[in-house]
Amino acid sequence: MKGLGKMMKQAQQLQAKMAKLQEELAEKTVETSSGGGMVKVVANGRQQLVSIQIEQEVVDPDDVEMLQDLILAAANDALAKAQDMVSGEMSKLTGGMNIPGLM
Repeated sequence: MKGLGKMMKQAQQLQAKMAKLQEELAEKTVETSSGGGMVKVVANGRQQLVSIQIEQEVVDPDDVEMLQDLILAAANDALAKAQDMVSGEMSKLTGGMNIPGLM
């Protein structure tokens, strides 16, 4: 029974550390671009897009589809990088253990 109490305490400590890490990750950002830097997207550790910057030169009313593709590519890459950042930080916290439901 003593071992179970110790395990529960460790689980509570891990939960507290995870909550703090999630708050910290919300403040961290990753940036990516597409079209040679014409479209830049920033995402945070909550996998939310924070900003999108579009250079005026890439805005062509006759080729809206290209602009849409550039935005989509940059947004998807930013979200993937944000997920990688979160996974890396969680892995550091859990010592590489794969704990279901964390990521």
